[in-house]
Amino acid sequence: MPETATTAHVHSRGPSVRATVEQVIAVGRARWYFRHATERGARLRVWGRPRIVNEGRMLIASRVRIRSIVATTELVAHAGGTLQIGESSFVNFGTSIAATERITIGRDCHIGPHCLVMDNAYHRLEPERRSETPPSEPISIGDNVWIGAKVVVLPGTTIGEGSVIGAGSVVSGEVPPRSLAAGVPCRVIRQL
Repeated sequence: MPETATTAHVHSRGPSVRATVEQVIAVGRARWYFRHATERGARLRVWGRPRIVNEGRMLIASRVRIRSIVATTELVAHAGGTLQIGESSFVNFGTSIAATERITIGRDCHIGPHCLVMDNAYHRLEPERRSETPPSEPISIGDNVWIGAKVVVLPGTTIGEGSVIGAGSVVSGEVPPRSLAAGVPCRVIRQL
């Protein structure tokens, strides 16, 4: 983006003024991008240009942060689906979260870049039924969960509060609270 007289003036004032201006812009972007959310908390922040689609219910709590600068972040609530993101959670760039039934992300969660969280596989496994959509299975991610980069969270997964999922993992089933889990398929390595 070319520097204008206004941005040049802000940059000349130092990092604290620049940071404050960037935060104000991020709050304004959040108001715009989440204008169709069913519920939208205070002090949301958005950096970049995410793809936000709400055809169902989208419940975004206060202080949620969305980064979509390097790659587009997608948040989708399909018709009949609910996407809920808890207070002070962070979703990094390139992540896609799509709810056809229900995805619940707790408060204070950190979701790394290029993650995929979907409660539906969108295609059946059987070759003769591939064009059919299978039933959805809700996903629940507890409070204070850290999901590393390029993690895939499959339909029907529950991740307990305080857990960490290692980068590149494919998660299905249940991860107990306060667990470090990683791998393909994801397995609990130790308790935290």
